[in-house]
Amino acid sequence: MGGPSFARDCAVAVVALAVLAILPFTVGSTALLDFVIRCAAFGLFATSLNLLVGYGGMISFGHGMFFGLGAYAFGLLMQRTGLPLPVAFLATLVINAAIAAIIGAICVRLKEIYFAFVTLAFQMLIHSLIISWVGFTGGDQGLRGGIPRPPFLGIDLSNHTQLYLASCVLLVVGLLLMRQVVESPFGYTLRMIRDNAYRARFLGVPVWRMRLVAFVLAAVFASMGGVIMSLFVSGAYPEFAYWTISGEGIFIIMLGGISTFLGPMAGTVILLLLNDWVTRLTDHYGLVLGVVILFFAIGLRKGLLDFAVDWVRGRRTGLGEAPRDA
Repeated sequence: MGGPSFARDCAVAVVALAVLAILPFTVGSTALLDFVIRCAAFGLFATSLNLLVGYGGMISFGHGMFFGLGAYAFGLLMQRTGLPLPVAFLATLVINAAIAAIIGAICVRLKEIYFAFVTLAFQMLIHSLIISWVGFTGGDQGLRGGIPRPPFLGIDLSNHTQLYLASCVLLVVGLLLMRQVVESPFGYTLRMIRDNAYRARFLGVPVWRMRLVAFVLAAVFASMGGVIMSLFVSGAYPEFAYWTISGEGIFIIMLGGISTFLGPMAGTVILLLLNDWVTRLTDHYGLVLGVVILFFAIGLRKGLLDFAVDWVRGRRTGLGEAPRDA
């Protein structure tokens, strides 16, 4: 990770945040602001999943458990402890990191298919605990009574515009941090493990430890998405930790692409737009989504952003320019 690259990423982050911050004052649509908040929650979740899938070669069918745990941990801390909101947020990240370290210590030792299904088994276990522990989690009704949002440092997240701005800040900061992770020596070592774990182990790379660190980092960023969603809906519901959330994450990175860093964000926008538009036009949402996925899988054979990047590289090559590394 070089200095110029970090400076460029920071500049892009500042510009993106500035554009997002202007939206509430130039566009009077509350629906658009809500859409961006949802994109922030699911975008962080999907990008964190791609840390495992795209960069680590670890296909997790249970990554949604950390999205749900983030929502529940934050909601319970705010409801039951009275902690200041930033402290509850940081405590949520620590709790998820600790749980991920325990689960990851078991999962990352396994081969690909077993890793996928054991993570799914852990997610089903956590979802069952949420459903059955009625006195603590609210059971199938979720956390009721709303999530307290006491002001801090002049910020009042009960105000919709300020909640939107806070979500944008978390999104941009989270993406910037994940970008630095994948462009760091750790990120490139993770790619080497993905491509040939035996060779990496032969070269002295602590494969198990590297995978575990990636698993924990991915869980922490997924929980940030869960916190945003819990603030958005002022609660937490069992659906946030159900296996379908992990399925949506896989769909998102398939739609957007796993080889480009912002592919999951593109996939998030596509999936949420499909969800909003298709459900208004037809009740056969699953059928339409299946057709779209088949188009990407069979027609493009890659995610949209991956396809676009490859097309641009092909154009450069055709014009006599040497292709550059991503």
